[in-house]
Amino acid sequence: MPSSLGKREGGVFGTLAALAAISMLTAPVRAADLPRVASINLCTDQLLITLADPGQILGLSPYARDPARSWASAEATRYPILSGEAEDVLELKPDLVVAGRFTKRATRELLKAQGLKVVEFDAARSIEDTKTQIKRMGDVLGHPDRALAQIARIDAAVTRARETVARKPLRILAVSRRGWVSGGDSLTSSLLATIGIANAAQDLGYKLGGFASLETILTARPDFLLVSEDSDFAEDQGRAFVLHPALEQLYPPSKRLVLSERLTVCGGPMLADALDRLVTEFMRVEH
Repeated sequence: MPSSLGKREGGVFGTLAALAAISMLTAPVRAADLPRVASINLCTDQLLITLADPGQILGLSPYARDPARSWASAEATRYPILSGEAEDVLELKPDLVVAGRFTKRATRELLKAQGLKVVEFDAARSIEDTKTQIKRMGDVLGHPDRALAQIARIDAAVTRARETVARKPLRILAVSRRGWVSGGDSLTSSLLATIGIANAAQDLGYKLGGFASLETILTARPDFLLVSEDSDFAEDQGRAFVLHPALEQLYPPSKRLVLSERLTVCGGPMLADALDRLVTEFMRVEH
């Protein structure tokens, strides 16, 4: 009996030890072990705000609170705003700095020269690029689970949008100030293509984008224009282009889809909102 009892006790203790080991592997990372981060780029700001613990964020880029550009502008008010130069970042002594690949090179190189770890992100030009960057930021911050949840949000939004627009082939031209059109190799074009819509800019030969004349846009005859705002007030010449009478005649509100620029200027979790907004706009113009 004693030996049998000893074996049972040994088995119990062995099981408990195994469970304890598994618990240690799956337990959340302690706050003290998570990196403290500064961002010097608008797009990394928004990834950081979405995925990090508040205590991890030491500072954000100068444009983080700009409601016209930043999807997370309201949340950004909770954090210090940096100048975009190296000096105030160095004073913070972050564990790492997140930046865009096109953020001022001299600043990035100076931070690296001072021994800081700088993690650089390319400009996202597709939904797949965006999901890759979300996952990478989640890994960098120690929150891969949050990254996967945001990727799942985007995938779900893609499914909803496809169900709405898959009824017939459409050609859309994204037009903004002074006649700028988003090209075929742009994030906006990827959004459209993913849900089955053709970007009319491809027919015009634009790769990343460019300025199109009024005549060029009218000749292209897309089914809809995609614009960033629905205001009928032209505060300057740049805005006046989109409100030109010739465009308004062929493309009244019922032929214009409105998608705020802050939902497409960066690749990130906001793409789920961008896709849902497109669904709302399609439902509006169909009624």
